[in-house]
Amino acid sequence: MSRTQVLDVPAGQAVRVRRIAEADWDGIVELEARAYARLGLSEGRDALRSRMLASPDTCFALDLGPRLAGYLLALPYPAERYPDLRSPEERPAVATPTSRNLHLHDIVVAEGLRQRGLARHLLDGLTAAARAHGYERISLVAVGGSDRYWARRGYTADEAAGLPAGYGPTAVYMSRAVPAGPAPRDREVG
Repeated sequence: MSRTQVLDVPAGQAVRVRRIAEADWDGIVELEARAYARLGLSEGRDALRSRMLASPDTCFALDLGPRLAGYLLALPYPAERYPDLRSPEERPAVATPTSRNLHLHDIVVAEGLRQRGLARHLLDGLTAAARAHGYERISLVAVGGSDRYWARRGYTADEAAGLPAGYGPTAVYMSRAVPAGPAPRDREVG
């Protein structure tokens, strides 16, 4: 897509969701480490980058004004499966184009910018991309007690998937159907 999402926020700064650029990786690695190191779940640059390379059309950066404020990584994965945190993706081993499931592997908003609704912009971009590419479900592994957050957004625990190995003792595999309907008109992702 060639358009970029630009929305005004009350503070006068613009929110922009866009494809991840090569220059974003230092910032993404820093955001990821701050979010997941305390849980023992930080993956590092090679693994993160491999997930984006497996599906660049479903991975996004979030800018607030001139700064990188967050990111989202999602890739096709068979239902009830998820990436191994210790290993980069080996394309096309698991990222099969026939999968109707899009796995939301990682979403992070910078610590000082959380609880301002910024994650919603990334999730709207993901939903629009899922619809555009014909995915039927979006799955994720909720970590660190975030299953309550995801449940409020329509995700349900999938007991058949079991406890996701390597994601911590409170990890929960969850999924939901891709919501029907067109993407919001004022939220175009490029």
